[in-house]
Amino acid sequence: MKYVSTRGAALGSFSDVLLSGLAPDGGLAMPEVIPTVTPAQLEAWRALSYADLAYEVMRPFITDIPEGDLRTLLRNTYTEEAFHSPEITPLTPLGDSGLYLLELSNGPSLAFKDMAMQFLGQVFEYVLEARGERLNILGATSGDTGSAAEYAMLGKARVNVVMLSPHGRMSAFQQAQMFSLQEPNIFNLAVEGVFDDCQDLVKAVNADADFKARYDIGAVNSINWARVLAQAVYYFRAYLALNLPAGAEADFSVPSGNFGNVFAGYLAKSMGLPIGQLIVATNENDVLHDFFSGGTYHVRPADRVAVTSSPSMDIGKASNFERYLYLIAGSDAVQTRGWWDEVGQSRPVALSGTPHWDAVQASGFRSGRSTHEGRLRTIRAVFDTYGRLIDPHTADGILVGQGYQRPGVPMICLETALPAKFEETVQEAVGQTPGRPARFDGIEQAPKRFQVIPNDVQTLKDFIAANLTAREPA
Repeated sequence: MKYVSTRGAALGSFSDVLLSGLAPDGGLAMPEVIPTVTPAQLEAWRALSYADLAYEVMRPFITDIPEGDLRTLLRNTYTEEAFHSPEITPLTPLGDSGLYLLELSNGPSLAFKDMAMQFLGQVFEYVLEARGERLNILGATSGDTGSAAEYAMLGKARVNVVMLSPHGRMSAFQQAQMFSLQEPNIFNLAVEGVFDDCQDLVKAVNADADFKARYDIGAVNSINWARVLAQAVYYFRAYLALNLPAGAEADFSVPSGNFGNVFAGYLAKSMGLPIGQLIVATNENDVLHDFFSGGTYHVRPADRVAVTSSPSMDIGKASNFERYLYLIAGSDAVQTRGWWDEVGQSRPVALSGTPHWDAVQASGFRSGRSTHEGRLRTIRAVFDTYGRLIDPHTADGILVGQGYQRPGVPMICLETALPAKFEETVQEAVGQTPGRPARFDGIEQAPKRFQVIPNDVQTLKDFIAANLTAREPA
């Protein structure tokens, strides 16, 4: 399998795009073709372990790693020890409501990002060792990506992590998870701005090809194709766990900010998984809802990104949306580049009334928007009715998903984090503090190691140059 950029460049193998992050032309990596799965294959996969299912789903996209090595990497990733459950991603019905909760937050950092990030830690180490190379990961986080990446890269001798987060915009637990890490290969930078500013800084560094090459800059954000691919696996797992008749549909509701998690669902659907609706559940930062409900995608500047009680979705520009537009355009890189040029100039991309809008409507996406009061009400209702505590992002997904339920069709709501990561909101909703794994007791009081920087690309480059080793000139 070879990869191409959404803007046209040839990118090489899976291992090549794994290490490169953003493509040289500014686009995102996509496979040249999307393999399809037959109903017979799906049935045969039903009894597989999570790691072996991951192999079957991912293998057609990863042809440059030997079969035995890939199986070993996946079996070392998806263990009961790491995810605290033999099922890895348990699927729990919420009574007889037709709603199901897909538990994705039992990993090391208590967020769904662990599902892909733990694999990245394994495969980065494997590929870098094989090539005799090092990698300096530069990432941006609105809360959960950072801790998931850092926990996955602990002790990786060939990897450093420089993680940008919006200063003062994460929960106390999220900040403590990241900033309390003292390992010498982990660097936390709190940017004076919002998540989109952090993401833009990452893209600006990646756009400087010479600097990127000199400092071996890579990515773990959802722009990294390996993350999207690994996340597609749990859509297959959840569907198979339902034991539906062949061809019967299931719907998924996905809390959405940067569009990576729900795009992984679209990848699974494109492969042939019988997904009916993919529900994009946004908070007050409803750029994606505006698009799927009205046909216009218009990014919001940092000063218009609201601070909400589901902060990991406080995003005004969904980076993975470019991948979706690329597929909607029939893999037309010229058209995709044109659209994204409009986005880059803060102009709206209006598809309503065009043939491309017909493709959007046929793709199965629906959307909705939540508010703080709606989140509190949903957390309270789920707790009172089913005895389950959920975090505010998961509440967004359940709230919006309920509005799109179809008779007789399961609605699977993706859990994004354990409620312990957002204690204040959960306390406000139900009047009690959620429990947390013992390994995180008192983490807010642990010593913290981070640096506050302005929203300035040169300051970031200066930090990288002062703290990381440059590649020797050829």
